[in-house]
Amino acid sequence: MSPTFPLIGIPCRADTSGSYPGRPIMAQNSSYLKAIIQAGGLPILIPLEIDGPMLEQLFDQIDGLVFSGGGDIDPAFYDETPQVDNLDHIQDRRDQVELTLMQLAMDRQKPFFAICRGIQVMNVARGGSLWQDLTGQKPDAMRHDYYYDDRRFARNYIAHEVTLEKTSLLGDILGIDRLPVNSLHHQAVKDIPASLKATGYADDGVIEALEAPGHPFGLGVQWHPEELVAEHETAGKMFRAFVEAAGHHHRNGQSPNS
Repeated sequence: MSPTFPLIGIPCRADTSGSYPGRPIMAQNSSYLKAIIQAGGLPILIPLEIDGPMLEQLFDQIDGLVFSGGGDIDPAFYDETPQVDNLDHIQDRRDQVELTLMQLAMDRQKPFFAICRGIQVMNVARGGSLWQDLTGQKPDAMRHDYYYDDRRFARNYIAHEVTLEKTSLLGDILGIDRLPVNSLHHQAVKDIPASLKATGYADDGVIEALEAPGHPFGLGVQWHPEELVAEHETAGKMFRAFVEAAGHHHRNGQSPNS
């Protein structure tokens, strides 16, 4: 019998590079796809054009979700107006699709792995808020915005360490309480709702890991492990644990702990 691989959905983003003038392009960074494939998952891209019953049907067909990095979430989704002048690459349609899928994943106990922007979607979907810009609003924060367009730093540049709670999902997966990470963001989780729990922090107090207690696999991280799988075993462990949870969902439709 041929192996059956868990199906992992990744919402697209609208490409704004200008390389395809006049042609709207749905895209996604191949690093996520490669990390999922290496972990034994089968990735598919979710277009932003679908909604309503079509989006829900697609959600029902997949075994897990990865919420990727990308542009900023419109502050209106967490009941704020713009407080800074450097909000970037806001895509209203992407916000709507990802927030809908995140709500479905949490409500229906489907495994998800939320990365960088993804952890922010996770928090906003449950009623939390964001630092709209760490440099402008949290002056005691260290530098977190080692963007890919800053040519001095590669996307796998290790920027700082994160302290993890040993009793957390991530602490259990990795078996350590300090983790070196890359850092490519200017926003971050601020106030979190009671339904979520912060389980990892940078040394400046910025929340770097967020979990949904009681969920089969509901994990958000502020860094980019998909860019670290080649050099850091911890990154590969995270993707393998996620794909394993999605595989269990595929086989049984329930939590590994059920």
